[in-house]
Amino acid sequence: MNPKEDQILTLSELHAYLKIPKPTLYALAKSSRIPAAKVGKHWRFLRSDIDEWLRAQRWAGRPLQRRSRRTLQAQVHGSLTP
Repeated sequence: MNPKEDQILTLSELHAYLKIPKPTLYALAKSSRIPAAKVGKHWRFLRSDIDEWLRAQRWAGRPLQRRSRRTLQAQVHGSLTP
C-alpha cells in the first residue's frame, strides 16, 4: 500500500478532499453511510476506505441516495429507523 492510502483524515481534511460540506459528512459518518471511526468526540477517516467507498458509489449505477436534512437528523438522533 502506498503511504497516501494509509493516511488518516480528519473531518476538515475529508471536506477538502471530497469537496462535500462538513455537515453532510458528519451526518453520513453518524449514520454509518460512509466508512468512519469515532475517536472520543472526533471522527477519523482512512483515505483508502474513502477511495473504495467512492468507487462503490460510482459503480452502483446511481448517486448516493439523497435524503432530506430532517430525515438525516432524525436518524442521527435515533428517532427514525432507516
